[in-house]
Amino acid sequence: MSGPATLTSEARVDTQQGSRYLTQLCKHWSHKFPDTAFSPERGVVPFGEGRTFTAEADPDGLTLRVAAHDLEALTRMQGVVAEHLARFAFREDLGGLAWARVV
Repeated sequence: MSGPATLTSEARVDTQQGSRYLTQLCKHWSHKFPDTAFSPERGVVPFGEGRTFTAEADPDGLTLRVAAHDLEALTRMQGVVAEHLARFAFREDLGGLAWARVV
């Protein structure tokens, strides 16, 4: 018997500071979630209870992904990631994050 299906959503941020923000986010959460792994190009934070944050940086921006087992948790993850990114990117107007479900 398989577990519940995972829901995933993604947002793209155009910024030349993608690697820096990825690193800040992952370092921030690594204190609470020790299985966090990251490099300048990619980071993964396993939040537990089937919730995961993944980020990929390139020279033109940052792609953010969140995954969870239900819509309520997915929506909450989107908010947490957006809030933390806004804190770290306070010097830059990134605009609002437009999350889209990934099939």
